[in-house]
Amino acid sequence: MIPRLNPDGAERGLEERRFIRSSVRPYPREDSEDGLRVEDLDGDGRVLDMRIEDPNGAWRRHPDEQKLLVRREPVDSPDDGPFYRLLTEGRIENYDGVTIKIPPPLEGLDLNRNFPAEWVPEHEQRGAGPYPTSEPEVRAMVQAVTERPNITGHIAYHTFSGVHLRPYAGRPDDEFPTADLRAYKLIGERGTELTGYPAVSVFHDFKYEPKQTIKGGAHDWLYDHLGVFSWTTEFWSPQRQAGLSDYHFTDWIREHPVEDDLKLIEWAKKNYPDAYVDWYEFDHPELGKVELGGWDIINYWFNVPFDRLEDEVTPHSDWALFHLLISPLLEVRSLDVEKLGESSYLVRLVLQNSGWLPTSVTDRAVERSAVRGLEVELDLPDRARLVGGEAKTDVGQLKGRADKRSTTWWANDESTGDLAKLEWVVEAPAGTEIGLEARHPRAGTVRRRVELR
Repeated sequence: MIPRLNPDGAERGLEERRFIRSSVRPYPREDSEDGLRVEDLDGDGRVLDMRIEDPNGAWRRHPDEQKLLVRREPVDSPDDGPFYRLLTEGRIENYDGVTIKIPPPLEGLDLNRNFPAEWVPEHEQRGAGPYPTSEPEVRAMVQAVTERPNITGHIAYHTFSGVHLRPYAGRPDDEFPTADLRAYKLIGERGTELTGYPAVSVFHDFKYEPKQTIKGGAHDWLYDHLGVFSWTTEFWSPQRQAGLSDYHFTDWIREHPVEDDLKLIEWAKKNYPDAYVDWYEFDHPELGKVELGGWDIINYWFNVPFDRLEDEVTPHSDWALFHLLISPLLEVRSLDVEKLGESSYLVRLVLQNSGWLPTSVTDRAVERSAVRGLEVELDLPDRARLVGGEAKTDVGQLKGRADKRSTTWWANDESTGDLAKLEWVVEAPAGTEIGLEARHPRAGTVRRRVELR
């Protein structure tokens, strides 16, 4: 359990009630540029929007819902106003009286672009950092995970959108090993069943920009480098709460019908009256008279409203447990001793993987040589001698049940790839006790001792 990978950024964001993408370390600049600096100007515990009446502004009031700003029509004349320029609440550094720049935030690092998978430098992807795992938070997690080869699954919890995201972020689904993609989809279906959240591909369904791919994310690293099924859950969807459906998770942010905004405001009125704030005047230190209002993004979009938090996250523990319980599990199916002669014995061990996933967890792990195979070792006392078989055997990987189709009558493979049989011939006096150990980094370890009789 990592309760919070980014404690500094989260604490500052909650304290200042503004959106901080990730780490608080200044990057790539050491000081902020001139222009808008987001800030809770009136100290009311929220960062809202600022609207400034401007004949060249791009926004106007909705005719029926006056506190909602809608896009100005292309052919609107100044007489069709009033029109507004819309900015995030904040100060204007070195304001020249006319121009307002929107500089990148001083906290420009994004920890979820700093993992080693397909990392690209800052000029290709904003927030990537100077090199993979340059940030101590990411480096600590990468080290912790690689030091624990028994990890078989990973879920990161973010906000917002109400969706389970899977790799790849930068590549299409046809680059998956076929069995891995199928297992990913089946795990996602169970996640949807338990939580109500859809399960989708980042590349196909969650790009922030249509031509942009995301590099250096945690779930891509865990799957592509280590061969572990990894997910990012984005908690909370105000749109779904307001009754919207069949919308694209990221395209909706860029473009959506005004009717959606009206439904959201109506939902807020009934459930969270403080979520959408009617406009009120404020004397801005640089701009003079402005109005503050609009959505309280931090408290009602980027975070689950506190009174809903427990209900929202509770079903996700069931999916996390499901993800755990599908892991490979090494067990002894049988262990027998057969007397061959006066002092010779045949020892037969049958092992099984009783988990749903194969011992490797994924085919990608095998392709990457990211996981060792099943090892079986015989422990003989000095008075015993191994006549047949190997004292230490590399068995390879055992299958699970994940590759079985939903129908029983079409080309199903019922071979015994989930089983491994090992035999040894041992010479030793009757009553000698020998030990056996079978170990797999992801499926566990079993140990047995048996008396030769």
